[in-house]
Amino acid sequence: MLNLAGAHRILIDARTEREGALGIGADGRVADGEVPGAETLDVSGCVVTPGLVNAHHHLLQSGFRTLPGTRGVPMRDWLPAMAAAYGAAVIDASLLRATAGIGLAESLLSGVTTVADHHLNWPAPEGDDAVERTVAMAEAVAEAAGELGARMVFVRGSARDDPRAAADSADAIAERLLTNGHDGGITSDGRLQVAVGPAGVHSDGEETFQRLADVARRHGLRRRTQANEQVDTEVALARYGRRPLELLDEWGWLAADVTIAHLCDVTDAEIALLAARGVTATHAPGCDVPMGWGIAPVARLIEAGIAVGLGTSGGGSNDAGHLLADARLAMQISGLVGPQLPARTVLGMATEGGATGLGRADLGHLRPGARGDVCVWDVSGVADAGVADPVAGLLWAAPGRRPRHVIVGGRVVVRDHRLVGAEEGELVRALHERVGR
Repeated sequence: MLNLAGAHRILIDARTEREGALGIGADGRVADGEVPGAETLDVSGCVVTPGLVNAHHHLLQSGFRTLPGTRGVPMRDWLPAMAAAYGAAVIDASLLRATAGIGLAESLLSGVTTVADHHLNWPAPEGDDAVERTVAMAEAVAEAAGELGARMVFVRGSARDDPRAAADSADAIAERLLTNGHDGGITSDGRLQVAVGPAGVHSDGEETFQRLADVARRHGLRRRTQANEQVDTEVALARYGRRPLELLDEWGWLAADVTIAHLCDVTDAEIALLAARGVTATHAPGCDVPMGWGIAPVARLIEAGIAVGLGTSGGGSNDAGHLLADARLAMQISGLVGPQLPARTVLGMATEGGATGLGRADLGHLRPGARGDVCVWDVSGVADAGVADPVAGLLWAAPGRRPRHVIVGGRVVVRDHRLVGAEEGELVRALHERVGR
């Protein structure tokens, strides 16, 4: 149980805010008022927000940032450079444990309480233990999240995998990670979720999409993919003579249980189709801009009624897992492709928008009954001096801002800017030892 007292401002959701206190009950959910007998956390001089939701990450890439040959190059050159680095390190459970530890720690230290990890890179499928090796990799990521206290969505992705092997692995991962019962691929405590998702039509064919959709139906999982980055459109036109969203619609992958990341290159007709199908979207400007993929027309997507979340994508393209910094970028560049997005709209994307795409009505807001995932942002220093609107100032002022406290399900996982569940230095050493750098 926990009471946050004396907040300068509490952002309940993108439309509602107030001053004062916030209570989290013994069930780890936001209470309707203060909780008697609970620990009190003084948050005077701070803005309190819902925990951020990183709706699109590739945690493996946290160990492979700024690699030679991966900056300012076309996708056809970027992919083999990343693949070579993965191959040299050898993809297995120990590599995922080290990279996930770094990526999740970075996420918590920048205010992200829920991470959707779209994992696309797997060892060769040969051998009697091939499926079990993939399950061990998923378990390693889940274990890292559990130790640090983050909420985790493990997306069993595919990128040129054998369709049957991908489906068998996804089946096994769902069965292993969701052993204690689940609702819609979400464990009863809400801390772990499983989803499926091919990388996109540029890498996977119809059979992979269909087989992973079958897995999703059997287990009640959400589906996720990537579409309409510049490279995705080019490959789809060259290979199929059609645009990616047309293919996804034909293959049954434009539906209310599907979230699509990127969407930089979309027409008005495609936006209308996405809205009609109930698809949700994820904006990833920290990846799309430096990779030269374009800027998603977020204002047009929202105006069409499409729920839009925010993601960092991976360290191989973005280099940072700081979602609030990417929210700032999203706000700043939005005026290049439409009206500038207000700060509260983008904060809504970074919280409830991402949660909506995950099917998580219990996350991304601080209304009574929500999971008690909270960020406490100190706005009393010189970086926020002179700021008239402290909520908008979270984005406009202090690039690289980090929270004073982070709470997940009522449990403090970052206190006074430091991880509670691990030492940063140990995580860094573990990564360096594993990747050899």
